[in-house]
Amino acid sequence: MAIVALTLSTGALAHHGLGRFDRTKQVDFVGVIRGIDFVNPHSYLHFDATTAEGKTIAMRCEMRAATLLRRSGWTPEMFVVGAKAVVHGYAHRDDAASCYLEDITIGDGKSMNRNDQFTTSAPDVSDRPARLPSGEPNISGDWAQEQYVVAINGAGLVPKSMLAAVKSGAIKPEDVPASGWGPRPVTFTKRGKEEADAFQMWSPKDNPRLRCRPTSIILDWVFDGAVNRIQQEKDRIVINYGLYSFERVIHMNTDKHPTQITPSYAGHSIGHWQGDELVVDTIGFEPGVIAAPVRHSDQLHVIERFSMDPKTWSLTRHYVAEDPVYFTDQYVGSDTVLVADVPYEPHPCDELTPEFRPEEKR
Repeated sequence: MAIVALTLSTGALAHHGLGRFDRTKQVDFVGVIRGIDFVNPHSYLHFDATTAEGKTIAMRCEMRAATLLRRSGWTPEMFVVGAKAVVHGYAHRDDAASCYLEDITIGDGKSMNRNDQFTTSAPDVSDRPARLPSGEPNISGDWAQEQYVVAINGAGLVPKSMLAAVKSGAIKPEDVPASGWGPRPVTFTKRGKEEADAFQMWSPKDNPRLRCRPTSIILDWVFDGAVNRIQQEKDRIVINYGLYSFERVIHMNTDKHPTQITPSYAGHSIGHWQGDELVVDTIGFEPGVIAAPVRHSDQLHVIERFSMDPKTWSLTRHYVAEDPVYFTDQYVGSDTVLVADVPYEPHPCDELTPEFRPEEKR
């Protein structure tokens, strides 16, 4: 059986939109705002721009996901319909009426970069108990990975706390911690390699993100900096994933999976506390994608271990996944989330990119 190790750049896989825009071709527009689609996975600003010849072009410029914009203090109300807008960005490779927004000035306001942060206060955890009355660690609440933003000088995605240092050169791009938004190294089976090689990253048929579907319980926990909510109940723990507003239940009142499980995206999860560590065992998945281009079968088996540090209020997860159909070793990784800087809020997912909409001609 032939096996091949997977090694891919997480930055290249993080967003679907950047490849459609030419970062060597900067564009500037002056126009009037007509509206904004404040949605996941990308928001879109609509405005009428006036050309040097006096013609009007109906522009649509791509912005970050609503989840990330809201965490940065941006709101739909900032984009007042009828207000003057000065937009600086990057040209679309094929569509003159599209751009990727880099900077914007609205009315008489200051210029705003797409990475600008308008909320800087840390969440108040002074009254947060470290444990529940029943004794378990208190992991209930809203959690999110530190925001990752795009640094233009070749560093790709960087934590926002490092952005200034990366731009100044004080931190080298190779020293930036990975976001965890891409696939982990794994050794494929013959079938796994063939299907990974054939995977079309920008195809809605292959990539569930492009049709507004969750990818996996592994990737979606941190991807794109979503805010997730954990609720500890008597016999179960409920997790609401913020990016695609998906609910997952961990059953805490049993140590066995049922004999009959209806396959689903999230599978069937059972959990128990091992000291202060929450151990979650999940099976019963429908075939899908762990993280593009790594596919999985209905034999996927995932073990997650969650542990909280009450000094830093950080929640770290270690995971191990096995699937004999697609890889011969284990798919292993870890990630850390913090008490969220904004409350969990389900956002609609509406894929508005024309190339990925089924009704559009490609």
